[in-house]
Amino acid sequence: MHSNIRLAIAGLGLVGKRHAEAVALVPGVDLVATVDPNEDGRDTAASMGLPCFETIEGVLENAGVDGIILATPTLLHVEQAMACIEHGCPVLVEKPIGASALEAHALVQLAETRNVPLLVGHHRRYNPLIQKAKEAVESGVIGDVRAVQGTCWFYKPDSYFEAAPWRMRSGAGPVSVNLVHDIDLIRYLCGEVTAVQAVSAPSVRGFENEDVASALLEFSNGAVGTISVSDSIVAPWSWEFNSQENPKYPPMAESCYLIGGSEGSLSVPDLRVWTHQDRQQDWWTPLSATTLTRDASDPLVNQISHFKDVILRTAEPIVSGVEGLRTLQVIEAIQVSAQHRNRLEIKDITAAAPGSLRTAG
Repeated sequence: MHSNIRLAIAGLGLVGKRHAEAVALVPGVDLVATVDPNEDGRDTAASMGLPCFETIEGVLENAGVDGIILATPTLLHVEQAMACIEHGCPVLVEKPIGASALEAHALVQLAETRNVPLLVGHHRRYNPLIQKAKEAVESGVIGDVRAVQGTCWFYKPDSYFEAAPWRMRSGAGPVSVNLVHDIDLIRYLCGEVTAVQAVSAPSVRGFENEDVASALLEFSNGAVGTISVSDSIVAPWSWEFNSQENPKYPPMAESCYLIGGSEGSLSVPDLRVWTHQDRQQDWWTPLSATTLTRDASDPLVNQISHFKDVILRTAEPIVSGVEGLRTLQVIEAIQVSAQHRNRLEIKDITAAAPGSLRTAG
């Protein structure tokens, strides 16, 4: 092992560049190589003074890296991550972990068999405000979680799609690209999703994918939920606007998640806990709000720091391949349910044989 952890980034698009910025802020970690077959990627690598390889195999065999961050299109995630695992190289793969739960399951099994660390880039879990929300829910301050509402609405400009035409294709709509983050946080805060029933509408811009979808969620603990996503709605309710996590998005003093409990409710990300006066659960009794305090730090930087610790084997993955796979199962169920307009039960693929979705009769 080198004195500093040597990382490579595959894919130098919007997300890859943000990872590069985060790596530069983590002590003991060096970005030493990139992978991108496109001219724009090569130009970006050159501007950073880094070698740029055309393939994952090239960087694995020639750059002496200790870990790789995959910020490539989803369809490439499993194949490229498997190459890293086969080479014994720890990998942080961007969300979603793969294009399908079955292929992602094979990746997770390979990582476990080879004992090579596999992390999934659900970076919001590394945000201190989410850690505080998790702490609040687990402490019982709102009692038992009974329901959750999530909203993920924003308007992506046409230029976003023109810059990367794959974003217009089937399977690359806001359910898989954006809602996957929200589903992961809802799972993290409220428990495992056991069934979904969803609807979606075709893109009004004429793309192959959907541009709006909603789903009913059922949880293993008896809670229920609703969640809605769109990349063609003008609104202030989304994690990007409300969390102030990424300075590129204008901040909006709203919340996008409401978690309802038997003794109180929690809104996220503003971390307001609502309870009745003197804890008297009575709709005639006044309600008051307390805002929880929390630290502030960049979750992407926190994620890279954690990746370093995992590579050094001093920490276990916070968002393991199994966690990424379970989130993908819910997303996949929402997509299938929306297509067939039926209710789907979700069987944990990590604890059983393939065949994770079935229709409830």
